[in-house]
Amino acid sequence: MVIQLGVVMDPIEELNFKKDSTLAMLWAASKRGWQLTYIRQQDLYQADAKPRAKVRRLTVFNDPDHYYELGEEEDIALDQLNVILMRKDPPFDNEYIYSTYLLEAAERLGVFIANHPRSLRDCNEKMFATQFPDCCPPLVVSRNPQLLREFHVQHQDVIYKPLDGMGGSSIFRVKADDPNLGVIIETLTNYGATTIMAQRYLPEILEGDKRILMIDGEVIPYCLARVPAQGETRGNLAAGGIGRAQPLTERDRWIAAQVGPTLKAKGLIFAGLDVIGDYLTEINVTSPTCIREIDNQYDTDIGGLLMDAIDSKLHR
Repeated sequence: MVIQLGVVMDPIEELNFKKDSTLAMLWAASKRGWQLTYIRQQDLYQADAKPRAKVRRLTVFNDPDHYYELGEEEDIALDQLNVILMRKDPPFDNEYIYSTYLLEAAERLGVFIANHPRSLRDCNEKMFATQFPDCCPPLVVSRNPQLLREFHVQHQDVIYKPLDGMGGSSIFRVKADDPNLGVIIETLTNYGATTIMAQRYLPEILEGDKRILMIDGEVIPYCLARVPAQGETRGNLAAGGIGRAQPLTERDRWIAAQVGPTLKAKGLIFAGLDVIGDYLTEINVTSPTCIREIDNQYDTDIGGLLMDAIDSKLHR
């Protein structure tokens, strides 16, 4: 039986060929002879009790000038597919949640969804990390301006960030004497209407914000340290950080070992841990990246390992 793999993703014509992790996954699936189906988020729908989608057959190539071909549009029931990769980037808004409902309906019909739709809803990427307090730096989650100010008084050098941001957007570092503390808290909390996170600033960010990849609860032995650009606080590649692959430290492996069983239990077959120095800061579950950079620098095949894990589950 040929495995039918669907992928819900951002517009394929807009991908960054050199860096896109979804492409690495699709190449790995194609090498196994799996048939690929391209699904846009807006083309998921349900008719009566049946989850369906407007889709196009997809062929991928490792060629920057011609990396994909799409077939004619078809309307299919989602249970015609064996597996669906949910690779749509945030924002994690109501439309994203509705998509997880539709994918969950497909799951009830026997389709394997990576990552598990309910866990995508449950595991906010910043809040999820706080389930492992021994791994995390001092932090507070609140929309109360007084609590957020008190945290700053206690720690002096603090990162404030929204709970739903990605790519380093709207992240502020506030030092001890920063006169903008009030306006930053007002802006991020929308005058107390929106909950945010404050974390003690970790100077180890200058050595890189490490992305550690996990497949079915098991850690990849190399990570990508995203080193901030000169004058920047954020290491995110989207914010100009430079990616440097490196072996995991003993502490990195310990953190991965704490988190791994929970990822496996929640059906989060592909996840990315963000670690600064010795501390876990986020757990990325919606559309983790950095496969390509690690593969290129250490000749790994992370997409292939992920397809192996999916194949094992399909045959189980």
